[in-house]
Order: sequence, then C-alpha cells, then structure tokens
Amino acid sequence: MNEAWSGKEISSPRAASGAKPVGAEDESTAAQMVRQMFNSIAPRYDLLNHVLSANVDRLWWRRAAAQFRAVLANPDAAVLDICCGTGDMTIALLKHRPKNARPILAADFAREMLVRGAQKFAGKGAVAMEADALHLPLRTGSLDLVVTAFGFRNLANYEAGLREFHRVLKPGGQLGILDFSEPGGLIGKTYAVYFRRVLPAIGRLVCGTDGPYNYLPTSVGSFPPPDATRELMRSVGFIDCAWQPYTFGIAGLYTATKAIPLG
Repeated sequence: MNEAWSGKEISSPRAASGAKPVGAEDESTAAQMVRQMFNSIAPRYDLLNHVLSANVDRLWWRRAAAQFRAVLANPDAAVLDICCGTGDMTIALLKHRPKNARPILAADFAREMLVRGAQKFAGKGAVAMEADALHLPLRTGSLDLVVTAFGFRNLANYEAGLREFHRVLKPGGQLGILDFSEPGGLIGKTYAVYFRRVLPAIGRLVCGTDGPYNYLPTSVGSFPPPDATRELMRSVGFIDCAWQPYTFGIAGLYTATKAIPLG
C-alpha cells in the first residue's frame, strides 16, 4: 500500500461491484441513470469541475498524461481515452502526440458530454466515438494505451470494465485510471466536510438539481480503495499494478500493463 494512503479498507475487491445511483435496481438501470445524469449536467460540467476543484483538476490531467508520454510519443500508437467526458483528458494526452500521429479515440456513452468534447479537440488529432466502456466496438488486442479520467468509478461493473480494457489492449499495452479517492487523517476529515456538504450545495446552486452532485461523494465513498482496486486489476490479468496519489490522495492514478505471454 502507498504510504500516503490511510483510508478505509474492504475485505474484497468485489465488495463494491460497480456504481449504483440511488434507485438503480441492476447494472442496466445504473448505467442508464449515470448516462442520463451526465447528459443533464453537460452544459455546466466544465465550469463546475474547475470551480469545485479550484482548477487543480487541470494539473491532475496533465500529470496523468505525462505518465504515458513514452507511448504517446510513438506516432503509430493506438490510444483510447474512454469515458472522455468533455475532452479535457484527451487534450492533455494530445500535447504529447507528435504531428501526423494516429488520432486518439475519445469515447463516451453520454452523447451531450461527447459533443462538447468533440468541439474541443476537433482538428487536433482526436476522433470522437460514442461507445460504452463495458462493450467497446474495438478489436481484441488492438490498442497500446487505454486511459480513463474520473469515469471508471461510474461504471456499472468495475470488473467487467477492467476485463474489457484488458481485452482491447495489446500484450504489453498500458492502462491508466485517474479517479477520486478518500484521503485519511486530518486532511481527509476536512475534505470530507467539503466533499459531502459544500460541494453538493454549490452543484445544486449552479445546476439547479441535487442528484448529480449528491451522487459524486456517494460514488467516491463506495469506490474500492487503492489496495482493493489494484487487487481487482491483478485478478483480471494485469501486472505491475500501481497507484500514485495526487493532492494528498484526493485523487490518484492507477497504472497497469497487460502481460506479454511467455514463449
């Protein structure tokens, strides 16, 4: 376990199987509710992200993208930004791509988010694709890098998502998952007050609805902690599974590699 992490533990990586918004009866309903939620907040999504994080989110995207600069520097590398939202992670990845490189695939299943993302990276070396992270319309073993920023936590089934990422990656391909976590100690307690009380109030004021920004702290609280998430990554076949905390553990980057078969 990373020494910076001192949050809660769970006994099994499957204790939280996936996102479950209030009222969701099964994985299909959960996915539909998540899609509807993000479509509804798409017009205000960027503004709220930057305001609620005091623009630290921009640093997180840049730092995560830099982690993969070696593979991104290869113009022939096939790269997917899944759950791309409004495209900020895609833009961060593009800064490490050479001219005339193979376009990055930027995919999301929330159309209103994807439309806004496509407007940002149009003509910059990325292609928008409407797709579900659990059912990617891509060939097995076709990608060199899969990255997702603040989207994995919203999947209806975490294990299924990891298996799908593993399927589409080439042997030796890399995975990056940037997402929120719950820091421990005094910082964690202070942040918990902001995250569970202040953030939903601001979100409600700007969006005019409670649901999405009440869902956010709930989803982070039920998301498996780093040790459990890394164990789940290993269980589906990834190796070199690691987690690096950002900003005292408020967020962090999971990295892993698809093993190259022996022989």
